[in-house]
Amino acid sequence: MSSMSMPSRLVRLIRGGGRSNEPITKAIKVINYGWITIFASLILTLVGIYAIDLGINPNASTEQFLGSIAFKQFIFLMIGLVACTVIALPHYKLVSAFAWLLFFVCLGLLVFLMIPGIPKSIVTPRNGARSWINLGFTDFQPSEIMKIAFVLAVAQYMRFRSEHRRFKGLIVPGIIAAVPVALITVQPDLGTASLFIPALFAMLIAAGAKLRHLSLIVLCAAMAAPIGYQFMKPHQKSRIDGLIKQFQGDTSTEFDINFQASRAQRLIGAGQVVGMSDETTRAMVRYNALPERENDMIFAVVVARFGFVGGFVLLVLYAIWVGGAFVVAANCREPMGRLIAVGIPAFIATQVIINVGMNIGVVPIIGITLPFLSAGGSSLVTSWLMTGLIVNVALHRPKPPYRSSFEYDDDDYGPDPLKPTKPYGRSIGFSGRAFTR
Repeated sequence: MSSMSMPSRLVRLIRGGGRSNEPITKAIKVINYGWITIFASLILTLVGIYAIDLGINPNASTEQFLGSIAFKQFIFLMIGLVACTVIALPHYKLVSAFAWLLFFVCLGLLVFLMIPGIPKSIVTPRNGARSWINLGFTDFQPSEIMKIAFVLAVAQYMRFRSEHRRFKGLIVPGIIAAVPVALITVQPDLGTASLFIPALFAMLIAAGAKLRHLSLIVLCAAMAAPIGYQFMKPHQKSRIDGLIKQFQGDTSTEFDINFQASRAQRLIGAGQVVGMSDETTRAMVRYNALPERENDMIFAVVVARFGFVGGFVLLVLYAIWVGGAFVVAANCREPMGRLIAVGIPAFIATQVIINVGMNIGVVPIIGITLPFLSAGGSSLVTSWLMTGLIVNVALHRPKPPYRSSFEYDDDDYGPDPLKPTKPYGRSIGFSGRAFTR
């Protein structure tokens, strides 16, 4: 009996629950735009494995296919593919049921990193940041999983709400973002912390928040930036000062605070249009002593090997990934799925922009990886989990009760600020609009 029930349970899991006798093919869309993100993810990861080997191994070996770190990244690719499949199969309605649980678990792990007295064998600082938990066989970075937890939590909160269309209604989403941002900032990991606000803004815009409200917040933040500079740590200030010197053409800090940036830019310039040979690239990377060449600065290694053309193709692959995810969001008529498919690519796009900007010298080096390419199990598996969630939204048809995704007919409110001048959403057979708000 149990052997007969397992397939039935799996079908219900994929369908999203219920007792419908409709075939599984009616509940899922096998041909969907999510495959675009899988294709781009796979190509990017394979390029990343090769680039890690280029950066770490000074000589290509004919006896060994990959160096140890690159091979470890290949293993994480296999784990990522499994994770992508596992999270893509159950209906996102069921996945989102655990949104707040995952969010608070991740918050607990971020707090754990900050507890004084934790042995260094468990929480080992790297470059002064307490961001990783040693699991024995690998290191785990809670802030990576927090990205997914944050998107799910915000989507769960806003899916049936309209308060965010008023200025005061932005307070709660802001608090949801502020807590993990604060905990990640004090690690300190300013790079990862900087990703949450753009993702939140993207989700708010998709949910119908008014641009004038968000623009006012951005303006206030820009005006407060000089004040925030005073509270930065010395090394963070020096990064900004170094960037300003670069723009001014001052080369006095090339062997000091701008060493990493200048080395990355030299490698990018050496790649020229079509790049250098494998052997020459390995030698160039080795003798230029580029720091973090397998992590934050891996874009410079790719451009050194494949030139401007290779760097451009890499950015096109990221554009394909983000574009595919946004197309999935546009085709999802249910608010939870649409918000998931907007928030996740916002994280990826922001991360790519900042990382590439660091490598070419237009953004301060704040320590942030390049999705799918940089070495690191937490980063790679998280990126594949994000891909799996996009595929999940693309694969499954919405389950009732639901309403159309934030299709507001009004842009302003009437005499009662709590009620729009026109109704929104659509009735699906329930009395009133309890499930359409």
